[in-house]
Amino acid sequence: MHGPPVDLSFKDISHVAGALSEVPNSGLRPLKSNSERKYLSCCLRLNNNNITNLVGLHFVLPRLLVEPSKLGWLDLSFNKLTIIASVLCELKELQVLYLHGNAIWNLAETDKLGELRRLHTVTLHGNPIEAVKNYRFDLKRMDFSAVTPKEKALANFWCHCSKPVKKAKKNDESAVD
Repeated sequence: MHGPPVDLSFKDISHVAGALSEVPNSGLRPLKSNSERKYLSCCLRLNNNNITNLVGLHFVLPRLLVEPSKLGWLDLSFNKLTIIASVLCELKELQVLYLHGNAIWNLAETDKLGELRRLHTVTLHGNPIEAVKNYRFDLKRMDFSAVTPKEKALANFWCHCSKPVKKAKKNDESAVD
């Protein structure tokens, strides 16, 4: 099932559920659908819209795609997302995730993506998070370029250094002495 992407870009969609009322853009290869009008694709483009959150994505995907669990490529670039929604972590086959050109500002948001074992490409450039030093993390490709071994080492170093040091609790027995 390697059909062309379901392209719902530039549709002025403000809520993910709005994708259900739109007709996908036509591309070089025609989209194929089944008798229920679900698309035979593992790629979805929702880029260049006005989406502010991913509420309803788990509802929309099974209505758009024949096999939503096999979604491997998702383009959410150039929207108005401020967080990386946990619903993305349910997309276990996701390999490519475009989030560039949004409003994601908190580096901790990227930690959620660690659950996606097949994810190898993420784009985050054009987000406020880009201003955070060494925001690129352990992926093969980040922001359309290879993540170098030096960047991986720096990211691990900064991640290790930024973890708060836990103070050991005093043993209740020693407090009595």
